[in-house]
Amino acid sequence: MMRNLFGSVVLLHLMGVCLSQFPRPCANSEGLRTKECCPIWEGDGSPCGALSGRGFCTEVLVSDEPNGPQYPHTGIDDRERWPLAFFNRTCRCAGNYGGFNCGECRFGYWGANCAQYRESVRRNIMTMSTVEQQKFISYLNLAKNSINPDYVISTATRAEMGENGENPKFSDINTYDLFVWIHYYVSRDTFLGGPGNVWRDIDFAHESAAFLPWHRVFLLHWENEIRKITGDFNFTIPYWDWRNSQSCEVCTDALMGGRNSLNPNLISPASVFSSWKVICSQPEEYNNREALCNATGEGPLLRNPGNHDRNRVPRLPTTADVDFAVGLPEYETGNMDRFANMSFRNVLEGFASPETGQAVPGQSTMHNSLHVFMNGSMSSVQGSANDPIFLLHHAFIDSIFERWLRTHQPPRSIYPRANAPIGHNDGYYMVPFLPLYRNGDYFLSDKALGYEYAYLLDPGQRFVQEFLTPYLQQAQEIWQWLLGAGILGALIASIVAALIVVARRRWKRNQRRKRALSYGERQPLLQSSSEEGSSSYQTTL
Repeated sequence: MMRNLFGSVVLLHLMGVCLSQFPRPCANSEGLRTKECCPIWEGDGSPCGALSGRGFCTEVLVSDEPNGPQYPHTGIDDRERWPLAFFNRTCRCAGNYGGFNCGECRFGYWGANCAQYRESVRRNIMTMSTVEQQKFISYLNLAKNSINPDYVISTATRAEMGENGENPKFSDINTYDLFVWIHYYVSRDTFLGGPGNVWRDIDFAHESAAFLPWHRVFLLHWENEIRKITGDFNFTIPYWDWRNSQSCEVCTDALMGGRNSLNPNLISPASVFSSWKVICSQPEEYNNREALCNATGEGPLLRNPGNHDRNRVPRLPTTADVDFAVGLPEYETGNMDRFANMSFRNVLEGFASPETGQAVPGQSTMHNSLHVFMNGSMSSVQGSANDPIFLLHHAFIDSIFERWLRTHQPPRSIYPRANAPIGHNDGYYMVPFLPLYRNGDYFLSDKALGYEYAYLLDPGQRFVQEFLTPYLQQAQEIWQWLLGAGILGALIASIVAALIVVARRRWKRNQRRKRALSYGERQPLLQSSSEEGSSSYQTTL
């Protein structure tokens, strides 16, 4: 790719949720006119939960550090100096509180006061049980068919909404497509005015330093949103370990959808994904109309793994490739773009060779190679998140980022503070997330964010997670049945035991009765009388 649920209700308030694009309370004329997005927290009825000390409404201070030369324009793109084109006052949350109104907890924390830390483990989808795999797929399908209750997307530029926001243009969207749209919006071209007149060398989430931190936040929000709509707060996004793969191992009807026997570009009808409609997959059309993707369905999900341009992607990444990338000591080098040499980020993203570290224009390696290999919806940067394999793939990319962080333990100071391409400096707020997150704040280990990867655990922990956890989770899923079965079994055992006791007592009584009857039928051989003073009896013993 070139660029790229009294209990459940309480839990919903305790867990972090997806915080992306435009919160409904702010997506209106008033919000646009005042340029303020400080929604009321229902817990105390105050903006940003201020009365409870959760946060406060404050001015947004954006970084003034210079950007690199790749984008020479100023003031023509709504994403510049995010989020000032829309809002200049937002909630700033205190402590471990989070969310657009500070009514949630930040990543890794939960509880009424967000004081409890919990670490989740992301696991290899290939080692998950069939029940777990199918649950994951059903969650994706639920997200695809559920209108998000909290967030909307913008269907027009800020200028088209009127100087005072008199013509707001926002739209509902389902939870899955919300994230597809986010990925499109962060990577779309800049409209310069007029049909087809765009600036292409711009991307706020790819081709530079923010590639890894941005996608880390993207996955965390996605994960939390699934937890919110399902009530399953143990859910984590699985990963696909594609090292040394010769084919798309997850492209089966039991997992992410096999190949359609009648049309190799389509998903098998046996998969739920065959009925999905993609969005935001026609960037040239949007450019020609000078319009934003409005999330209208644009056709079926496309995928034809392996039938790609072999000159561009000769092979899929190997273990050696990953090890080489993790061994590179420099996070970013040179102009910090797709031409950077010996840059861990650029090698992992796939613009440089995982054998030499040198930029390789015209080829796609590592992360990019998997996108190209899928040869369909995944191959377009802006529409790539339409394919659910995107989640599995990026979870593994994030795990490699984590390996690098653990290996080198870099200080935040090595993350570029200035002169990276627009959107990628340390202090730049990630487009288009609300609340606001700075790139550099997520240049840190996953454990600080409440999660970890199974294959990065120590051997003992890994054994529990990869082999015992599936069985324990299945037992947890059917515990009510097991409890009922146990109670019923105990009841039956008690009845059987009681019957045995009763039967044994009856048998003993019968035996005694038989002996008593036998004594009554016996006749003495010698008669005795009290007069004779005899006390001896002969019996027929």
